[in-house]
Amino acid sequence: MWYQTKITEALGIQYPIIQGPMGGGFFSADLLASISNAGGLGSLGAYTMTPGQILEATKEIQLKTNKPYNLNLWVSDVDERLKDYPQEKLARITALFKPYFDELGIPVPELVTDIPSKFEQQVEVLFQVRPAVFSFIFGIPSPEILKESRRLGIRTVGAATTSDEAMMLDEAGVDAIVAAGFEAGGHRPSFLKPAQDSLIGTFTLIQQLRAKVRKPIIAAGGIIDANGIAAALTLGADAVQMGTAFLTSEESVATPEHKKILLSGNHTVLSKSLTGRLGRMIDNRISGEVAFETEVLPFPLQTRLIAPLKAAAIAQGKTEMMSFWSGQNNTNLKNWKAAELMQWLIAETGRILDK
Repeated sequence: MWYQTKITEALGIQYPIIQGPMGGGFFSADLLASISNAGGLGSLGAYTMTPGQILEATKEIQLKTNKPYNLNLWVSDVDERLKDYPQEKLARITALFKPYFDELGIPVPELVTDIPSKFEQQVEVLFQVRPAVFSFIFGIPSPEILKESRRLGIRTVGAATTSDEAMMLDEAGVDAIVAAGFEAGGHRPSFLKPAQDSLIGTFTLIQQLRAKVRKPIIAAGGIIDANGIAAALTLGADAVQMGTAFLTSEESVATPEHKKILLSGNHTVLSKSLTGRLGRMIDNRISGEVAFETEVLPFPLQTRLIAPLKAAAIAQGKTEMMSFWSGQNNTNLKNWKAAELMQWLIAETGRILDK
């Protein structure tokens, strides 16, 4: 059967369909549980959460499903250049965005540059809650963390945007590798070269990784339907990871404005304007006016600058200034229940592959 792959065997799931981890306020226990209960792998994007919030989220998950799920963290969750960040540079870059705040009639937020990493404390909680899968982006955890994950029976999954990154993950001993194509929504999780130098399409990346690494491959980026799933599996992937496709589901906690703009199939761009790290989002006025070459604040300081701007734009109906994540392929998305979407994906993929 098409759905029996190395990934389903390794992760203990029925179908090779994984929900893309969505952090930054997008977590929904109902969405995660719906996907896991339907035989896929639901995901908790926990990189913004405190250890206490992760504990609360996992308690909620366990009330809704006893199936495997994935907990995703960022190995590098604070840019190194934020250390001892010059106040004069902070003032200069903040001033570039002040006209947008003035237009919306809100003050520019006071920003503190001393932002500690949460990763090691988050890992301690991860070991406590023991999800079936620990996935991570923006680097590779220490050998000690990977070893302890193996001891606890937690499968590890790292994200690669190039074959060189995949080979490093393979050598580190991860259980599976995400082939993160440039079509994917959200951040480009590159860690060896700058993100702008690691823009490889999903279907090309699958084949490059298949030729270089031994571990199972999870295809991510631009996959929203059964045709995409079938193509990825045919090219050598062992599973797919889908984010935007589930972002418009009924269980998703994306704002009504976000869902509406996704369902209308808007154009996307790669921009640093939203968070300080390159990511794919719906094109808006700010991403259009803040050129790629423009220096913005390091991550996550740029996120803290833009957050009130985004909230005010939504409150005032300023659609041209709203900022929303989206994969490149956002055509014909479904506003269905997640379980219905899973059933449709499974049936249609089977119709294509089991001929």
